[in-house]
Amino acid sequence: MRTAYGVETVRAAERELMARLPEGALMQRAAAGLAAACADLLGRVYGSRVVLLVGSGDNGGDALYAGARLARRGAGVSAVLLAPERAHAGGLAALRRAGGRAVGAEAAGELIERADLVLDGIVGIGGKGGLRPEAEPLAGAVARARAAVVAVDLPSGVDADTGEVRGTAIRADLTVTFGTHKPGLLIDPAREYAGSVRLVGIGLELPAEPELEALQHADVARLLPVPAAESDKYRRGVVGIAAGSARYPGAAVLAVAGALRGGAGAVRYVGPAGQAVIARFPETLVSDRGPEHAGRVQAWVVGPGAGDDAATVAEVLAADVPVLIDADGLRLAEPSAVRARRAPTLMTPHAGEAAALLGVERNEVENGRLSAVRELAARYGAAVLLKGSTTLVADAGGGPVRVNPTGTSWLATAGSGDVLSGLAGSLLAAGLSAVDAGSAAAYLHGLAGRFAADGAPVGAHDVAERIAAAWRDVVRG
Repeated sequence: MRTAYGVETVRAAERELMARLPEGALMQRAAAGLAAACADLLGRVYGSRVVLLVGSGDNGGDALYAGARLARRGAGVSAVLLAPERAHAGGLAALRRAGGRAVGAEAAGELIERADLVLDGIVGIGGKGGLRPEAEPLAGAVARARAAVVAVDLPSGVDADTGEVRGTAIRADLTVTFGTHKPGLLIDPAREYAGSVRLVGIGLELPAEPELEALQHADVARLLPVPAAESDKYRRGVVGIAAGSARYPGAAVLAVAGALRGGAGAVRYVGPAGQAVIARFPETLVSDRGPEHAGRVQAWVVGPGAGDDAATVAEVLAADVPVLIDADGLRLAEPSAVRARRAPTLMTPHAGEAAALLGVERNEVENGRLSAVRELAARYGAAVLLKGSTTLVADAGGGPVRVNPTGTSWLATAGSGDVLSGLAGSLLAAGLSAVDAGSAAAYLHGLAGRFAADGAPVGAHDVAERIAAAWRDVVRG
C-alpha cells in the first residue's frame, strides 16, 4: 500500500530526523536520490546540458546539490537563480566547485531551450496558490522546451496537501519525492502535473495513520471474497439492484452486469427493466413487486437510471442492510434519511452530482476533490466514492482517504458508473465494509477499463466483461 502524508507531518518528521543527523546530511540524502533519478532519465550524463531552476528554499538547495553531482559526472550545469541573494549558500558553493555556473533569470529562456534536462527546484512543499509572477515565464519556457523535466519533491505551483492547482505550475515528466508521497502527487489536477513519481527514502519516521492510502494488488487481493467449501449462493451474499426505468433500461442491465461479477452469490433485480435484464442475464432473480417484497438481500444498489422513482429510493434507504446510492438515487434521496441510517451507506457521485449535493459549482469539486469528498462524507454520515480522473473514497468517521491508482480516461463513457455501482454493491453483499467495497470495486473497475480499452474507445459492457480478468490479475499478483 502506498501512503501519503501532509506537509506539517512531513516537516515534523524531517525536524526530528535532522536533530539526530550531522548538519546537511538529510539534504545530501535527498540530493543523491535526485541526481540518480536525473542520471537514469538522461541515460548519458557526460556532455548533457542541465538547467536548474532554483528558488530560495531547501527545495532549491536540493536542486543545487543534485546539480553538483551531475556536474562532477561531466554534465554542463547552469543554475537559474530566481532570488540570488537567498539561494542556498552551501548548495551554490558545491555547484560552483563542481564546475557548474549560476545565472540570473534573464538568461533562462535560451538555456532552457537548449537543455536536455530541466530540474524544477523553484518552490517546495509549502508553496500555495501557483507560481509567483516572476516565475511564470519559466513555466512557459519549460512547456515549450524539448527537455525532460524533473520536479524536486513536487512540481512548483501545485498544492502538496490538496492536489489543487490555483495558478501557473510546472509540468514535469518525473517527480522525485522524498520520504513519502504527498497527497497532491496522487490527486488530480496536481497529479497530472507530476508525471511519473519516484519515491526516494531518506529515513523519515512517520505516524501510523496517513492522509491518503492507495491500494495495490496485494491489498485488494486480501479484501476480495473467496467462497468456502460449504458456501452456497445465499451464504456468499445476495445483492439487490433497484435501478432502471422505461427511459433508461440499459442502466439496470449494466448495474446487474457489474453485480454478477462482484463476488455475491446471487443478484435480485427490482424495477421496470426486468425483461431487458433477464434477456441479457437469465441467472438474475427478477421481481416487479418492489424492494420490500423482492426477497432477502444482504445489500442494495439503488439509483442508476431510476428517473424520478423517489418511492423506491426511500424504500431501499429504509432497509436495515448496506445500501449503495448512485446516479438518480443521489438526487432523490432525502439527506435526513441517509443520515438516519444505521447500516453502512456508500454514495457514489461524480463531480457534477457531488457539486449539486454540496451546493457548489462543479469546477470547485474538480479543483478540490479531497476537500469535497471529505465534506460529503461528513455531511451525510456515509462513505463516499467520488468518481472521476482521480477516484477517492472517504469514510464518514474520517481517517485516511483512499485514492484509486487504476483506471484510464477511456472509462469516461456512458454506463461505466452503473457497472461500478453493481460491482461495489456485490462486494457490500459479500461482507466488505463500505470503504473497502468502494475501494476494491474502483480498483477492479479501473483495471478492467484498462484491459478492455487497451488504448482504444471502450463501452461500459466491455468493461463489465473484463472484470473477471482484472480479478484474476489481482489475485495472481
